[in-house]
Amino acid sequence: MKREKFMKGLLIVLACMLFAGCTSRPAQEKEQTSSFKIMYWDEQYFFQQYGDLFAIKHPNVNIEVVNTNSIYNSSNGEPIDYEKAFSDFVDKEQPDVILLDSSNYEKFVNDGKLMELDTFIARDKYDTESIYPALIEMLKEQGGGKLYGLAPTFSGNAIFYNADLFAKYGVELPHDGMTWQEILDLARRFPTEGDKDTRVYGFGVQYGMSMENLASYIASAQGLQFLNPDTMKITINTDSWKQTYKLAMDAIDSKAIYIPDENGFQGGTMEEYYKSRPFLMGRVAMSVESTYMLQDLKQAQEVITDYKPFQLGVAAGPVDPADPQTTRSVYFNDIFAIRANSPNADAAWEFIKFINGEEFAKVKSRSLNNGLLSRMGISTEFNGVNLESFYKLKPKFDSSSSRDYAKIPDDFYMQYQPILEREMKLAQEKKKSIDEALQTVQDEAQALLDKALKDEAAKKGSEGNAESGASGVTTDGVETSEDSGQ
Repeated sequence: MKREKFMKGLLIVLACMLFAGCTSRPAQEKEQTSSFKIMYWDEQYFFQQYGDLFAIKHPNVNIEVVNTNSIYNSSNGEPIDYEKAFSDFVDKEQPDVILLDSSNYEKFVNDGKLMELDTFIARDKYDTESIYPALIEMLKEQGGGKLYGLAPTFSGNAIFYNADLFAKYGVELPHDGMTWQEILDLARRFPTEGDKDTRVYGFGVQYGMSMENLASYIASAQGLQFLNPDTMKITINTDSWKQTYKLAMDAIDSKAIYIPDENGFQGGTMEEYYKSRPFLMGRVAMSVESTYMLQDLKQAQEVITDYKPFQLGVAAGPVDPADPQTTRSVYFNDIFAIRANSPNADAAWEFIKFINGEEFAKVKSRSLNNGLLSRMGISTEFNGVNLESFYKLKPKFDSSSSRDYAKIPDDFYMQYQPILEREMKLAQEKKKSIDEALQTVQDEAQALLDKALKDEAAKKGSEGNAESGASGVTTDGVETSEDSGQ
């Protein structure tokens, strides 16, 4: 009996203690759920690249992905005004996070469509010091001194070189900030004799080289354009273009440049594919490529039996001789920004903050599949190769962007290219001088462009008249006989 009373008393005491303990603590608030909408070109890839990692850290945030593929699909087969289609998509879908790139970020800033990030950064004391300084500087420059977006990764080219070949032939190594003139001069110092399948080349790129595309590489580094989209004038017959084509022709004539067979690699095993790439096989001294070259080199070492590795070096460049501290070969493809007046700005900022942060960078540092990390100091090398050179030059973007060239009718490009190829072939065969060839290109291309613009204007005019007629109003605003009852 005493034992039963004792046990009941003990239970009462324990219950009181438990109750007191529960009531002495404040009620735990339920974690709030938030959400945001983001635009991206593929929902599955978005979650693989960004969303899944964010969800682990923020399980209470729901993400809705709106696919941007509709921007690039024309329902009637007509040419697409991508700038307008992109803007219309944003207006229609109202994403909280807008996906931009190097070509349209500044326009969205100027149009007042983005939310300033500086307030969020200051509020959260968010570290931007270790983000690629040139990226922050560029984004602020295009934002009038303010930051409206961040890019977790970027892509860019550099000068890759085979240090063993330079040592073997007694040629000084490439250095940061080389121009195309310097690169091609260095390439000519390597021997040119031997069988095409076994000999050494001073320079070559992944898919081979021709005079025309070498000139395009050189022109790109200097920001040369073959037409002005504002004046609709062809601008290829200039001193700068003449020098560019002469430099390319001299390099091709020197036999120092790797030029593959016309058909190229025709299929086979991965081992055979990598063996068809002379730089990977140690037979090309220099190449200008993106970071994908590092991944290809790693794959080649893994799949080629008895592969002979070589010491790989990387130098920053090529650069424009008029501005050797900058590069035009850096691209920011994923600039994430918050839409102005977004009702879910805090959740959108949490996402942008996370994917540009150190924790995200550490996970992504294991590969270069999506480019180089903007968050510096996390991934400093890949497969034993130092990545420092990719961060040395400041990105430079020309005022003429892809949206300016959207004004050019598609038909023009299709007709322009054969003219350029024909004339450059004649110049390379010494049947025409470069000056004569470029003059012909400019004259014929201008005539084509004028006609294409005229045809497009006429087509739009006829479509406008047809629409006006269908609504019962003529272009003069006079009622038709059908509407007036006559």
